[in-house]
Amino acid sequence: MQLPLQITFRHMEKSEAMEAAIRKRAAQLDQFHDKIMSCRVVVEPHHQHKHKGNLFRIRIDLTTPGKELVVSRESDLHQAHEDAYVAVRDAFDAMRRQLEDHHRRQKGKVKTHEAPPHGRVSQLVPEENYGRIETPLGLEIYFHRNSLVNGDFDKLEIGAEVRFSEEKGEQGPKATSVSLIGKHHIVG
Repeated sequence: MQLPLQITFRHMEKSEAMEAAIRKRAAQLDQFHDKIMSCRVVVEPHHQHKHKGNLFRIRIDLTTPGKELVVSRESDLHQAHEDAYVAVRDAFDAMRRQLEDHHRRQKGKVKTHEAPPHGRVSQLVPEENYGRIETPLGLEIYFHRNSLVNGDFDKLEIGAEVRFSEEKGEQGPKATSVSLIGKHHIVG
C-alpha cells in the first residue's frame, strides 16, 4: 500500500490483538492487487442487546487507481458477528472478492455469465425489514430491505418479478442486490 493502513475503533477500546489481525488481513490484500493506494478500516459495536452480545460492524474503504471499493458488513442478521474477529474476517473476505473482480476487469479477464437468478416476491414482512423470493424451481430465498437496489421496499408488491445475486446465509440461501425487472424485460 502506498499510504499507511488506517484503523479506527469507534465506541470501543482499542485492541492490539485485533489491530494485528486487521494488519495481517490488509497485507494479504496486496497479493490480489499490486497498486492499492490506501486502506481504511473502522470497527464498531452495532447494538447493545440484553439477550445477545454486541454485534460488530466493519467498514473497509480501499482505494486503487481509478476505483474506490467499499465493504460495510452489517451485523443485524449475523449472530457470528458477536465475535469481532469473525466480523473482520468476513469483511476482508468480501473485500478480497471485490478486489479480485476489479483486478480481472482491469486485466480484461472478465467472465461472461448466464442471466442472474430471478424470481417473484412471495412474502414481505415490512415491520421486520425482509421478504422472500420464490424462484422458478420453487425455492424460497430470503432478502433484506437493504438488498433492494434502485427500488423502494415499502412500495414493493408480492408477485413483483426480481433479479438477484445469491449467497449462502446462516439460515439458508439469501439474496443480495435484488433488482426489480421491468415489464418489458425478457428473462432468459
